[in-house]
Amino acid sequence: MLQFRDLPVGPSRHLVRFLVVDGLTFALKEEPLGVASAEFDVLRHLEIAGLPAVMAVGLAEAPERDSAILITEYLTYSIQYRRLLMRFPLGPGPYRDRLLDAMASLLVDLHRAGVYWGDCSLANTLFRRDGDKIQAYLVDAETSEIHPALSDGQRAYDLDILVENVAFGLADLGAMQGRDDVFDDAVAAAETVHARYTAVWDELHLEPEVAPGDRHAIRARIRRLNDLGFAIDEVALEPTSPTADVVRLRVAVAGRRFHAHQLQKLTRLVALEGQARLLLNDIREYQAWLESSTRSPVTTEAAAERWLAEVLEPAIAALVPAIGPLRDPLQAYCDVLEQKWLLSETAGRDVGLEAAMAAYLELGAPAPEAGASLADSSIALDIDWSGGFDQDDAV
Repeated sequence: MLQFRDLPVGPSRHLVRFLVVDGLTFALKEEPLGVASAEFDVLRHLEIAGLPAVMAVGLAEAPERDSAILITEYLTYSIQYRRLLMRFPLGPGPYRDRLLDAMASLLVDLHRAGVYWGDCSLANTLFRRDGDKIQAYLVDAETSEIHPALSDGQRAYDLDILVENVAFGLADLGAMQGRDDVFDDAVAAAETVHARYTAVWDELHLEPEVAPGDRHAIRARIRRLNDLGFAIDEVALEPTSPTADVVRLRVAVAGRRFHAHQLQKLTRLVALEGQARLLLNDIREYQAWLESSTRSPVTTEAAAERWLAEVLEPAIAALVPAIGPLRDPLQAYCDVLEQKWLLSETAGRDVGLEAAMAAYLELGAPAPEAGASLADSSIALDIDWSGGFDQDDAV
């Protein structure tokens, strides 16, 4: 059975509906034919490049009307910026900082791949909590362009658009919350996105001069990039001159899934980058406990296998009834790890996973995305693909 579903949608120039088909939710957006075709091509390019964006799955064209319906898969476990930030105290805070970091990182990833967004804003982005961070995903690519590489001018203009639109989005949210300092605070927060973007971009393109045998400097450079989530493709040492006693260190980076690939190789779990970093740390902690308990070495592979069976799987089984089907179980487990750290800091000792789990469940398994999805509507499916949507049924 096909049903339309009511879901929150940000400001859009075009009508957007959500359709449930065999348990999967799809977003349907009606646009002019040329715009829809170009957006479909951009989204498919982003998918092939492994960039964070919604997935285009179809395009229903009506050339006689110069119209088309772009079909994308709804991003599971995602949340809009308004719902994310309105669940927390007004003004600055860790979640707003993480959201701004996510916006800057998304634009860096797009620009590295030669993608000019053109309309980067909070409203055109969806977010997923990613361990102790936030991951941003491009949703609207109507104005996006694909180039072999972007010029500094293109990057700067796109970044200026992002800063301006973030300021507008935060000011709009602040006005909804009745804040007095809404405008100045929104502008100041938005301007930090420029600094966040520049810091990551500069780190990626840094080419320090090091001594040829300075392995520590090379390891430190790689570790800084790994900490940002980037895997390393190639390391090159290039002489600065025929007589110089230093070389230029150049590092080619791949995608931002360094820890995610490590976790998948160890456990076959598919996780976001921030989640994977926390889960790998949990595996290392469990490995150290096993070695202490057995007084014998335990390989990382053996520890990971036991961690899956003895720690993660029982924890997920206990969490699923509390979080329901609309939330990410791996993220909920990461929340338990955060709860464990907070309780241990207060107690001055490790309180253990069992106590953290009990405390988290007693609190109601809180999360900003809890309750983000509305109930499915009972609107019957009635789309005339040659005539577009019935505007009277618009969500």
